[in-house]
Amino acid sequence: MVSGKGGTGKTTVAAALALALATEGRRTLLVEVEGRQGIAQLFGTEALPYEERKIAVAPGGGEVFALAIDAERALLDYLQMFYKLGSAGRALKKLGAIDFATTIAPGLRDVLLTGKACEAVRRTDKAGRYVYDHVVMDAPPTGRVTRFLNVNDEVAGLARIGPIHHQAQAVMKVLKSPQTAVHLVTLLEEMPVQETADGRAELAEAGLPLGRVIVNMVRPHHLDEAALQAAAGKQRAGVAQALSRAGLGGARRGGLAERLVDPLLEQAAEHAERVGLERAQRAVLDGLGVSTYELPLLGRGMDLAGLYELATELRKQVSAE
Repeated sequence: MVSGKGGTGKTTVAAALALALATEGRRTLLVEVEGRQGIAQLFGTEALPYEERKIAVAPGGGEVFALAIDAERALLDYLQMFYKLGSAGRALKKLGAIDFATTIAPGLRDVLLTGKACEAVRRTDKAGRYVYDHVVMDAPPTGRVTRFLNVNDEVAGLARIGPIHHQAQAVMKVLKSPQTAVHLVTLLEEMPVQETADGRAELAEAGLPLGRVIVNMVRPHHLDEAALQAAAGKQRAGVAQALSRAGLGGARRGGLAERLVDPLLEQAAEHAERVGLERAQRAVLDGLGVSTYELPLLGRGMDLAGLYELATELRKQVSAE
């Protein structure tokens, strides 16, 4: 499960993680539950239907499949699986009852989405082998991921007996098992880090397994420690002289070096301030006691090549452990 505050790039991280896990001939299923078709956009494919479709080949011949889970279709599957109501379910859909049920009861929608994902986790072929080596879910944002994952506990408590109770228990058995990890994506910014800290506490309280904190879009630091200290102070005369020595005109008033001083000092000061803020947020993350991975900010923007680059970076960090 990959969650994170909106804007942290959790869908991108989920896609890169699916690619990383599919290396060396493995099969990974990448699941979307929010109906945004973000996975299709990242991989440059058509909108995902309610079926598992191969969307990428990983290094070493592994395969990435993707599925956009639709709550209505999942409810039809559920009715057929447990009550053999395939034709009746289709009739209910025509009457609008399925849409009504999944809209009026958000908890039911979450039950169906998590249930479909866990079915893919447990599915085996005729030889008894798991169909997928890994299932990666692009989960809801951190603010509601705990309730989303824990809804089956509530359902199992409400429905004491019968197939609904047993299905909810089976889903929670998967979600709370060592098979599962909930990774939280953050940026080195105050609000995402605080939401990550809150999410960690909520997951722990609910007994859900926390995986890694993945720090996304990490920017490079262009200045060493001495330069950072200098950038934070008044260094106008020294910078002008350095520019002059570099051949960018004399340090006289109004010269090229003189005109470059203010913009350069301003940029350096902004960089030094950002580094200081990022260090403060790293300290907060370190205090959570959770292992982290880091993914770089790609200056050219995100495309398919960038996804493979991030997947390679994830594999390197996993191998280094």
